[in-house]
Amino acid sequence: MTIRRISLPLLVALALAGCANGGSGDSAGAPAPSVPAATSAAPTEESGTSAPPAAGPKTLTGTIVAGVEPNCLLLDNHLLIIKDPELETLAKVGATVTATGRAAPGLMTTCQQGTPFVVTALRAK
Repeated sequence: MTIRRISLPLLVALALAGCANGGSGDSAGAPAPSVPAATSAAPTEESGTSAPPAAGPKTLTGTIVAGVEPNCLLLDNHLLIIKDPELETLAKVGATVTATGRAAPGLMTTCQQGTPFVVTALRAK
């Protein structure tokens, strides 16, 4: 704990010292000051702390609701990702369905809500 208290002020001082020298304009050939990398106990995305991979097929049952973005469908707080055109015809807002698939938390989407859920089977109730 003591090391962290000492390291943060040291890093701030080094960063400010580097900024103070950068604006003089006469450092054309001078190397840029280096700041030591901060070590932290807090995990970062680069250290592999992203969501664990989905275990296997999962089944969701409920009523499909519209997301805040156009063409975004949600079921039980999951964003439905449907790649099969036949299954898309069953996925309508207000429909009560059972969806089978897998959660894909790392999948990038334009929808601003829900955990992406890649649907492999969809059955209307």
